[in-house]
Amino acid sequence: MTIENINVETAVKRVNELIAAEKKLSPALKASLEVLLLLVSILVNRLGLNSTNSSKPPSADRFRKKEPKSPTGRKPGGQHGHVGTTLKQVPDPDVVSDISTCITEWRAQILVDQNGRRYTAAFPDGVTRPVQYGIGVKISAVYMSQFQLIPYNRVEDYFRDELQIPISAGSINNFNKDVFDRLLYFDQWIKKELLHQPLLHCDETGINICSKTNWLHNVSSEQFTYFYPHAKRGNEATDEMGVLPMYQGILCHDHWKPYYRYDCTHALCNAHHLRELERAFEQDGQQWAQTMALLLKEINKAVHEAGGCLEAEASQQYRMRYRELLKEAEAECPHNTETDRQGKRGKIPQTKARNLLERLRDFEADVLRFMDDIYVPFSNNQAENDLRMTKVQQKISGCFRSLEGARIFCRIRSYLSTCRKQGVTASEALRLLFQGTWPKFMLTLQSAE
Repeated sequence: MTIENINVETAVKRVNELIAAEKKLSPALKASLEVLLLLVSILVNRLGLNSTNSSKPPSADRFRKKEPKSPTGRKPGGQHGHVGTTLKQVPDPDVVSDISTCITEWRAQILVDQNGRRYTAAFPDGVTRPVQYGIGVKISAVYMSQFQLIPYNRVEDYFRDELQIPISAGSINNFNKDVFDRLLYFDQWIKKELLHQPLLHCDETGINICSKTNWLHNVSSEQFTYFYPHAKRGNEATDEMGVLPMYQGILCHDHWKPYYRYDCTHALCNAHHLRELERAFEQDGQQWAQTMALLLKEINKAVHEAGGCLEAEASQQYRMRYRELLKEAEAECPHNTETDRQGKRGKIPQTKARNLLERLRDFEADVLRFMDDIYVPFSNNQAENDLRMTKVQQKISGCFRSLEGARIFCRIRSYLSTCRKQGVTASEALRLLFQGTWPKFMLTLQSAE
Protein backbone atom coordinates (compact mmCIF):
# COMPACT_ATOMS: atom_id res chain seq x y z
CA MET A 1 0.00 0.00 0.00
CA THR A 2 1.19 3.53 -0.83
CA ILE A 3 0.53 6.41 1.59
CA GLU A 4 1.62 9.92 0.54
CA ASN A 5 3.93 8.50 -2.12
CA ILE A 6 5.55 6.09 0.37
CA ASN A 7 5.36 2.38 -0.43
CA VAL A 8 4.78 1.02 3.06
CA GLU A 9 5.55 -2.62 2.22
CA THR A 10 8.88 -1.70 0.61
CA ALA A 11 9.82 0.58 3.51
CA VAL A 12 9.03 -2.08 6.12
CA LYS A 13 10.97 -4.69 4.18
CA ARG A 14 14.00 -2.36 3.93
CA VAL A 15 13.93 -1.64 7.68
CA ASN A 16 13.76 -5.37 8.42
CA GLU A 17 16.84 -5.92 6.26
CA LEU A 18 18.71 -3.16 8.10
CA ILE A 19 17.80 -4.64 11.49
CA ALA A 20 18.92 -8.10 10.38
CA ALA A 21 22.26 -6.68 9.13
CA GLU A 22 22.92 -4.69 12.32
CA LYS A 23 24.91 -7.01 14.62
CA LYS A 24 25.32 -4.60 17.55
CA LEU A 25 21.62 -4.33 18.41
CA SER A 26 20.61 -5.92 21.71
CA PRO A 27 18.09 -8.81 21.47
CA ALA A 28 15.53 -6.79 23.44
CA LEU A 29 15.77 -3.76 21.13
CA LYS A 30 15.70 -5.95 18.04
CA ALA A 31 12.58 -7.77 19.26
CA SER A 32 10.91 -4.46 20.12
CA LEU A 33 11.57 -3.03 16.67
CA GLU A 34 10.22 -6.17 14.99
CA VAL A 35 7.01 -5.93 17.03
CA LEU A 36 6.60 -2.24 16.10
CA LEU A 37 7.09 -3.01 12.42
CA LEU A 38 4.53 -5.81 12.64
CA LEU A 39 2.02 -3.42 14.23
CA VAL A 40 2.67 -0.86 11.47
CA SER A 41 1.98 -3.50 8.81
CA ILE A 42 -1.25 -4.61 10.51
CA LEU A 43 -2.56 -1.05 10.91
CA VAL A 44 -1.69 -0.12 7.34
CA ASN A 45 -3.51 -3.18 6.04
CA ARG A 46 -6.59 -2.24 8.04
CA LEU A 47 -6.57 1.25 6.56
CA GLY A 48 -7.08 -0.23 3.13
CA LEU A 49 -9.99 -2.52 4.03
CA ASN A 50 -13.48 -1.65 2.84
CA SER A 51 -16.62 -3.45 1.71
CA THR A 52 -15.14 -4.36 -1.67
CA ASN A 53 -12.11 -6.26 -0.35
CA SER A 54 -13.28 -7.59 3.03
CA SER A 55 -16.39 -8.60 4.95
CA LYS A 56 -17.02 -5.02 6.08
CA PRO A 57 -20.54 -3.77 5.23
CA PRO A 58 -20.83 -0.80 2.83
CA SER A 59 -22.11 1.34 5.71
CA ALA A 60 -18.65 1.07 7.33
CA ASP A 61 -16.88 2.64 4.33
CA ARG A 62 -15.67 6.16 5.10
CA PHE A 63 -16.42 8.80 2.46
CA ARG A 64 -17.79 6.12 0.17
CA LYS A 65 -19.11 7.26 -3.17
CA LYS A 66 -22.07 5.52 -4.72
CA GLU A 67 -21.24 4.33 -8.17
CA PRO A 68 -23.80 5.49 -10.75
CA LYS A 69 -25.89 2.76 -12.30
CA SER A 70 -25.03 1.86 -15.84
CA PRO A 71 -27.56 3.36 -18.29
CA THR A 72 -30.18 0.91 -19.58
CA GLY A 73 -31.85 3.18 -22.12
CA ARG A 74 -35.18 2.86 -20.34
CA LYS A 75 -37.24 5.79 -19.14
CA PRO A 76 -37.92 6.15 -15.41
CA GLY A 77 -41.12 4.61 -14.06
CA GLY A 78 -43.22 1.70 -15.23
CA GLN A 79 -42.17 0.13 -18.52
CA HIS A 80 -44.34 -0.58 -21.52
CA GLY A 81 -46.69 -3.46 -20.84
CA HIS A 82 -46.39 -3.14 -17.05
CA VAL A 83 -49.77 -3.31 -15.32
CA GLY A 84 -49.70 -0.61 -12.67
CA THR A 85 -51.92 -0.15 -9.67
CA THR A 86 -53.21 3.18 -8.41
CA LEU A 87 -55.15 3.59 -5.18
CA LYS A 88 -58.38 5.52 -5.81
CA GLN A 89 -61.33 6.56 -3.69
CA VAL A 90 -64.70 5.01 -4.44
CA PRO A 91 -68.00 6.92 -4.32
CA ASP A 92 -69.98 4.10 -2.67
CA PRO A 93 -67.94 2.21 -0.08
CA ASP A 94 -69.35 -1.07 1.22
CA VAL A 95 -68.61 -0.28 4.84
CA VAL A 96 -68.25 3.07 6.60
CA SER A 97 -66.29 2.85 9.85
CA ASP A 98 -65.53 5.55 12.38
CA ILE A 99 -61.95 5.36 13.52
CA SER A 100 -62.00 4.57 17.21
CA THR A 101 -61.09 1.93 19.72
CA CYS A 102 -63.45 -1.01 19.42
CA ILE A 103 -64.40 -2.69 22.70
CA THR A 104 -66.36 -5.94 22.52
CA GLU A 105 -68.36 -7.24 25.48
CA TRP A 106 -69.20 -10.94 25.44
CA ARG A 107 -72.35 -11.96 27.35
CA ALA A 108 -73.01 -15.60 28.04
CA GLN A 109 -76.71 -16.45 28.14
CA ILE A 110 -77.75 -18.47 31.20
CA LEU A 111 -80.77 -20.73 31.04
CA VAL A 112 -82.48 -22.49 33.93
CA ASP A 113 -84.66 -25.53 33.34
CA GLN A 114 -87.75 -26.51 35.31
CA ASN A 115 -85.60 -28.50 37.73
CA GLY A 116 -83.41 -25.52 38.57
CA ARG A 117 -80.38 -26.67 36.58
CA ARG A 118 -78.37 -23.77 35.09
CA TYR A 119 -76.87 -23.89 31.58
CA THR A 120 -74.28 -21.24 30.61
CA ALA A 121 -73.31 -20.63 26.99
CA ALA A 122 -69.64 -21.16 26.16
CA PHE A 123 -67.47 -18.15 25.43
CA PRO A 124 -65.56 -18.07 22.10
CA ASP A 125 -62.07 -19.56 21.97
CA GLY A 126 -59.53 -17.17 23.38
CA VAL A 127 -61.96 -15.33 25.64
CA THR A 128 -60.66 -16.44 29.02
CA ARG A 129 -60.47 -13.35 31.25
CA PRO A 130 -62.85 -10.67 32.54
CA VAL A 131 -60.84 -8.03 30.64
CA GLN A 132 -58.28 -8.76 27.91
CA TYR A 133 -56.79 -7.43 24.70
CA GLY A 134 -58.20 -8.63 21.39
CA ILE A 135 -56.12 -10.37 18.73
CA GLY A 136 -55.98 -7.15 16.70
CA VAL A 137 -53.99 -5.46 19.45
CA LYS A 138 -51.77 -8.52 19.87
CA ILE A 139 -51.11 -8.82 16.14
CA SER A 140 -50.17 -5.14 15.87
CA ALA A 141 -47.89 -5.26 18.92
CA VAL A 142 -46.02 -8.38 17.78
CA TYR A 143 -45.84 -7.09 14.21
CA MET A 144 -44.29 -3.80 15.31
CA SER A 145 -41.84 -5.26 17.84
CA GLN A 146 -40.73 -8.43 16.03
CA PHE A 147 -41.17 -7.63 12.35
CA GLN A 148 -40.65 -3.87 12.18
CA LEU A 149 -38.11 -4.13 15.04
CA ILE A 150 -39.54 -1.18 16.99
CA PRO A 151 -38.45 -1.17 20.67
CA TYR A 152 -41.09 -1.99 23.26
CA ASN A 153 -41.25 1.52 24.72
CA ARG A 154 -41.90 3.06 21.32
CA VAL A 155 -44.64 0.51 20.61
CA GLU A 156 -46.11 1.43 23.99
CA ASP A 157 -46.01 5.13 23.05
CA TYR A 158 -47.72 4.44 19.73
CA PHE A 159 -50.65 2.58 21.29
CA ARG A 160 -51.08 5.23 23.99
CA ASP A 161 -50.67 8.36 21.85
CA GLU A 162 -52.20 7.30 18.53
CA LEU A 163 -54.79 4.68 19.49
CA GLN A 164 -55.56 5.70 23.09
CA ILE A 165 -55.03 2.11 24.19
CA PRO A 166 -53.13 1.65 27.45
CA ILE A 167 -50.60 -1.10 26.87
CA SER A 168 -47.38 -1.76 28.78
CA ALA A 169 -44.01 -3.09 27.69
CA GLY A 170 -44.71 -6.09 29.91
CA SER A 171 -47.88 -6.86 27.96
CA ILE A 172 -46.01 -6.64 24.66
CA ASN A 173 -43.42 -9.05 26.01
CA ASN A 174 -46.21 -11.42 27.08
CA PHE A 175 -47.72 -11.29 23.58
CA ASN A 176 -44.34 -12.25 22.10
CA LYS A 177 -43.97 -15.12 24.59
CA ASP A 178 -47.43 -16.32 23.61
CA VAL A 179 -46.43 -16.35 19.92
CA PHE A 180 -43.20 -18.17 20.80
CA ASP A 181 -45.14 -20.92 22.56
CA ARG A 182 -47.65 -21.20 19.72
CA LEU A 183 -44.78 -21.67 17.25
CA LEU A 184 -43.38 -24.80 18.91
CA TYR A 185 -44.90 -26.95 16.16
CA PHE A 186 -43.47 -24.64 13.48
CA ASP A 187 -40.01 -25.00 15.04
CA GLN A 188 -40.23 -28.77 14.60
CA TRP A 189 -41.87 -28.53 11.16
CA ILE A 190 -39.29 -26.16 9.64
CA LYS A 191 -36.38 -28.44 10.54
CA LYS A 192 -37.97 -31.34 8.68
CA GLU A 193 -38.64 -29.18 5.62
CA LEU A 194 -35.06 -27.90 5.53
CA LEU A 195 -33.74 -31.45 5.48
CA HIS A 196 -35.67 -32.06 2.23
CA GLN A 197 -34.15 -29.06 0.41
CA PRO A 198 -31.57 -29.81 -2.33
CA LEU A 199 -29.59 -26.69 -1.37
CA LEU A 200 -29.19 -24.89 1.96
CA HIS A 201 -27.37 -21.67 2.79
CA CYS A 202 -25.82 -21.16 6.21
CA ASP A 203 -24.08 -18.29 7.94
CA GLU A 204 -23.65 -16.78 11.39
CA THR A 205 -23.28 -13.31 12.84
CA GLY A 206 -22.41 -11.88 16.24
CA ILE A 207 -25.21 -10.65 18.50
CA ASN A 208 -25.09 -8.92 21.87
CA ILE A 209 -26.89 -10.68 24.74
CA CYS A 210 -26.51 -9.05 28.16
CA SER A 211 -23.42 -7.17 26.92
CA LYS A 212 -21.70 -10.41 25.86
CA THR A 213 -20.99 -11.56 22.33
CA ASN A 214 -23.14 -14.50 21.27
CA TRP A 215 -23.94 -15.86 17.82
CA LEU A 216 -27.04 -15.94 15.71
CA HIS A 217 -26.97 -18.89 13.31
CA ASN A 218 -28.98 -19.11 10.12
CA VAL A 219 -29.91 -22.03 7.87
CA SER A 220 -32.12 -21.05 4.96
CA SER A 221 -33.24 -21.65 1.39
CA GLU A 222 -35.33 -19.74 -1.13
CA GLN A 223 -38.48 -20.99 0.61
CA PHE A 224 -37.57 -21.39 4.29
CA THR A 225 -35.67 -19.55 7.04
CA TYR A 226 -34.46 -20.78 10.41
CA PHE A 227 -32.61 -18.68 13.01
CA TYR A 228 -31.04 -19.95 16.21
CA PRO A 229 -29.11 -18.07 18.95
CA HIS A 230 -26.21 -19.65 20.82
CA ALA A 231 -23.25 -18.66 22.98
CA LYS A 232 -20.86 -20.54 20.66
CA ARG A 233 -20.02 -20.06 17.00
CA GLY A 234 -18.91 -23.58 16.05
CA ASN A 235 -20.34 -27.08 15.83
CA GLU A 236 -21.77 -27.12 19.34
CA ALA A 237 -24.29 -24.53 18.16
CA THR A 238 -24.98 -25.96 14.70
CA ASP A 239 -25.39 -29.46 16.16
CA GLU A 240 -27.90 -28.13 18.67
CA MET A 241 -29.91 -26.48 15.89
CA GLY A 242 -30.77 -29.98 14.71
CA VAL A 243 -30.55 -29.53 10.92
CA LEU A 244 -26.99 -29.80 9.58
CA PRO A 245 -25.96 -33.08 11.31
CA MET A 246 -28.63 -34.95 9.30
CA TYR A 247 -28.52 -32.93 6.08
CA GLN A 248 -27.43 -34.76 2.91
CA GLY A 249 -27.86 -32.10 0.21
CA ILE A 250 -25.61 -29.22 -0.88
CA LEU A 251 -24.49 -26.76 1.80
CA CYS A 252 -23.44 -23.29 0.63
CA HIS A 253 -21.26 -21.29 3.03
CA ASP A 254 -18.22 -18.99 3.32
CA HIS A 255 -15.66 -21.70 4.24
CA TRP A 256 -16.15 -21.45 8.01
CA LYS A 257 -14.27 -24.66 8.88
CA PRO A 258 -16.83 -26.19 11.30
CA TYR A 259 -19.25 -26.55 8.38
CA TYR A 260 -16.86 -29.04 6.78
CA ARG A 261 -17.45 -31.45 9.64
CA TYR A 262 -20.83 -32.29 8.13
CA ASP A 263 -21.00 -35.16 5.68
CA CYS A 264 -22.71 -33.44 2.76
CA THR A 265 -21.73 -31.76 -0.50
CA HIS A 266 -20.25 -28.28 -0.04
CA ALA A 267 -20.30 -25.12 -2.17
CA LEU A 268 -18.30 -22.00 -1.34
CA CYS A 269 -19.37 -18.37 -1.56
CA ASN A 270 -17.53 -16.65 -4.41
CA ALA A 271 -18.63 -13.19 -3.31
CA HIS A 272 -16.28 -13.71 -0.35
CA HIS A 273 -13.54 -14.86 -2.71
CA LEU A 274 -13.92 -11.74 -4.86
CA ARG A 275 -13.51 -9.50 -1.81
CA GLU A 276 -10.42 -11.41 -0.66
CA LEU A 277 -8.95 -11.31 -4.16
CA GLU A 278 -9.52 -7.57 -4.26
CA ARG A 279 -7.66 -7.18 -0.96
CA ALA A 280 -4.77 -9.35 -2.19
CA PHE A 281 -4.44 -7.22 -5.32
CA GLU A 282 -4.81 -3.81 -3.65
CA GLN A 283 -2.76 -4.40 -0.49
CA ASP A 284 -0.32 -7.15 -1.45
CA GLY A 285 0.13 -6.27 -5.12
CA GLN A 286 -0.80 -9.80 -6.23
CA GLN A 287 -1.47 -9.60 -9.97
CA TRP A 288 -2.80 -13.15 -10.12
CA ALA A 289 -5.57 -12.17 -7.72
CA GLN A 290 -6.96 -9.56 -10.10
CA THR A 291 -6.84 -12.05 -12.99
CA MET A 292 -8.61 -14.70 -10.90
CA ALA A 293 -11.36 -12.25 -9.93
CA LEU A 294 -11.96 -11.45 -13.60
CA LEU A 295 -12.06 -15.16 -14.43
CA LEU A 296 -14.65 -15.94 -11.72
CA LYS A 297 -16.82 -13.06 -12.94
CA GLU A 298 -16.49 -14.31 -16.52
CA ILE A 299 -17.54 -17.82 -15.50
CA ASN A 300 -20.50 -16.44 -13.54
CA LYS A 301 -21.67 -14.47 -16.58
CA ALA A 302 -21.33 -17.56 -18.79
CA VAL A 303 -23.37 -19.63 -16.33
CA HIS A 304 -26.18 -17.06 -16.34
CA GLU A 305 -26.21 -16.91 -20.13
CA ALA A 306 -26.32 -20.72 -20.27
CA GLY A 307 -29.39 -20.83 -18.04
CA GLY A 308 -27.71 -21.77 -14.76
CA CYS A 309 -25.42 -24.62 -15.79
CA LEU A 310 -22.55 -24.97 -18.29
CA GLU A 311 -22.11 -27.71 -20.85
CA ALA A 312 -19.41 -30.23 -19.93
CA GLU A 313 -16.95 -28.97 -22.57
CA ALA A 314 -17.26 -25.32 -21.55
CA SER A 315 -16.98 -26.27 -17.89
CA GLN A 316 -13.78 -28.20 -18.51
CA GLN A 317 -12.22 -25.32 -20.43
CA TYR A 318 -12.87 -22.89 -17.60
CA ARG A 319 -11.57 -25.44 -15.09
CA MET A 320 -8.28 -25.75 -17.02
CA ARG A 321 -7.88 -21.96 -17.13
CA TYR A 322 -8.56 -21.85 -13.39
CA ARG A 323 -5.85 -24.44 -12.67
CA GLU A 324 -3.29 -22.82 -14.98
CA LEU A 325 -3.80 -19.46 -13.31
CA LEU A 326 -3.20 -20.96 -9.85
CA LYS A 327 -0.04 -22.65 -11.10
CA GLU A 328 1.25 -19.30 -12.35
CA ALA A 329 0.30 -17.74 -9.01
CA GLU A 330 2.67 -20.13 -7.20
CA ALA A 331 5.66 -18.17 -8.52
CA GLU A 332 4.22 -14.78 -7.57
CA CYS A 333 2.93 -15.91 -4.17
CA PRO A 334 5.26 -18.69 -2.92
CA HIS A 335 4.84 -20.73 0.24
CA ASN A 336 6.82 -19.38 3.22
CA THR A 337 9.70 -21.61 4.35
CA GLU A 338 11.90 -21.95 7.43
CA THR A 339 13.79 -18.81 6.46
CA ASP A 340 10.55 -16.83 6.92
CA ARG A 341 9.89 -18.18 10.41
CA GLN A 342 9.62 -15.48 13.08
CA GLY A 343 9.21 -17.74 16.11
CA LYS A 344 10.87 -20.97 17.19
CA ARG A 345 7.78 -23.14 17.36
CA GLY A 346 4.55 -23.83 15.58
CA LYS A 347 3.38 -23.74 12.02
CA ILE A 348 5.14 -21.37 9.65
CA PRO A 349 2.71 -18.46 9.13
CA GLN A 350 1.59 -17.73 5.59
CA THR A 351 0.39 -14.48 4.08
CA LYS A 352 -3.34 -13.89 3.58
CA ALA A 353 -2.80 -14.02 -0.17
CA ARG A 354 -1.04 -17.38 0.10
CA ASN A 355 -3.79 -18.82 2.32
CA LEU A 356 -6.36 -17.70 -0.23
CA LEU A 357 -4.39 -19.27 -3.08
CA GLU A 358 -4.17 -22.60 -1.26
CA ARG A 359 -7.87 -22.55 -0.45
CA LEU A 360 -8.80 -21.91 -4.09
CA ARG A 361 -6.46 -24.73 -5.11
CA ASP A 362 -7.43 -27.32 -2.50
CA PHE A 363 -11.19 -26.68 -2.66
CA GLU A 364 -11.52 -26.27 -6.42
CA ALA A 365 -14.61 -28.50 -6.67
CA ASP A 366 -16.48 -26.48 -4.03
CA VAL A 367 -15.43 -23.13 -5.53
CA LEU A 368 -16.54 -24.05 -9.06
CA ARG A 369 -19.58 -26.15 -8.19
CA PHE A 370 -21.86 -23.36 -9.44
CA MET A 371 -20.67 -24.11 -13.00
CA ASP A 372 -22.02 -27.66 -13.09
CA ASP A 373 -24.96 -27.83 -10.68
CA ILE A 374 -28.05 -25.79 -11.51
CA TYR A 375 -29.05 -25.63 -7.82
CA VAL A 376 -25.79 -23.97 -6.73
CA PRO A 377 -25.55 -20.15 -6.94
CA PHE A 378 -22.40 -18.08 -7.33
CA SER A 379 -22.57 -16.71 -3.79
CA ASN A 380 -24.08 -17.23 -0.35
CA ASN A 381 -26.18 -14.08 -0.61
CA GLN A 382 -29.36 -15.90 0.43
CA ALA A 383 -28.07 -16.47 3.97
CA GLU A 384 -26.53 -13.00 4.19
CA ASN A 385 -29.79 -11.37 3.08
CA ASP A 386 -31.76 -13.37 5.64
CA LEU A 387 -29.38 -12.26 8.40
CA ARG A 388 -29.37 -8.60 7.41
CA MET A 389 -32.48 -7.58 9.34
CA THR A 390 -31.14 -9.16 12.51
CA LYS A 391 -28.23 -6.72 12.31
CA VAL A 392 -30.74 -3.90 11.95
CA GLN A 393 -32.39 -5.09 15.16
CA GLN A 394 -29.04 -4.83 16.97
CA LYS A 395 -28.50 -1.30 15.66
CA ILE A 396 -31.94 -0.21 16.87
CA SER A 397 -32.13 -1.97 20.23
CA GLY A 398 -28.45 -2.45 21.02
CA CYS A 399 -28.70 -5.90 22.59
CA PHE A 400 -30.99 -8.64 23.86
CA ARG A 401 -31.58 -8.54 27.61
CA SER A 402 -31.66 -12.32 27.90
CA LEU A 403 -31.09 -15.52 25.94
CA GLU A 404 -34.83 -16.15 26.24
CA GLY A 405 -35.51 -12.86 24.46
CA ALA A 406 -33.11 -13.82 21.68
CA ARG A 407 -34.83 -17.20 21.29
CA ILE A 408 -38.25 -15.54 21.11
CA PHE A 409 -36.98 -13.15 18.44
CA CYS A 410 -35.35 -15.93 16.38
CA ARG A 411 -38.36 -18.26 16.37
CA ILE A 412 -40.82 -15.50 15.46
CA ARG A 413 -38.51 -14.09 12.76
CA SER A 414 -38.03 -17.60 11.35
CA TYR A 415 -41.80 -17.96 11.01
CA LEU A 416 -42.41 -14.50 9.55
CA SER A 417 -39.49 -14.75 7.11
CA THR A 418 -40.66 -18.17 5.91
CA CYS A 419 -44.21 -16.90 5.48
CA ARG A 420 -43.07 -13.93 3.39
CA LYS A 421 -41.03 -16.24 1.16
CA GLN A 422 -44.24 -18.24 0.67
CA GLY A 423 -46.30 -15.17 -0.23
CA VAL A 424 -47.99 -14.70 3.16
CA THR A 425 -47.71 -11.26 4.74
CA ALA A 426 -46.41 -10.90 8.28
CA SER A 427 -49.72 -9.55 9.62
CA GLU A 428 -51.71 -12.35 7.97
CA ALA A 429 -49.29 -14.94 9.33
CA LEU A 430 -49.79 -13.58 12.87
CA ARG A 431 -53.57 -13.42 12.45
CA LEU A 432 -53.69 -17.09 11.46
CA LEU A 433 -51.48 -17.99 14.41
CA PHE A 434 -53.69 -16.21 16.96
CA GLN A 435 -56.75 -17.84 15.39
CA GLY A 436 -55.23 -21.26 16.03
CA THR A 437 -54.45 -22.30 12.47
CA TRP A 438 -51.48 -22.42 10.09
CA PRO A 439 -50.78 -20.86 6.68
CA LYS A 440 -51.95 -22.94 3.73
CA PHE A 441 -48.41 -23.78 2.57
CA MET A 442 -47.69 -25.53 5.89
CA LEU A 443 -50.85 -27.60 5.63
CA THR A 444 -50.18 -28.45 1.97
CA LEU A 445 -46.58 -29.54 2.60
CA GLN A 446 -47.65 -31.51 5.66
CA SER A 447 -50.28 -33.45 3.67
CA ALA A 448 -47.76 -34.09 0.86
CA GLU A 449 -45.45 -35.82 3.33
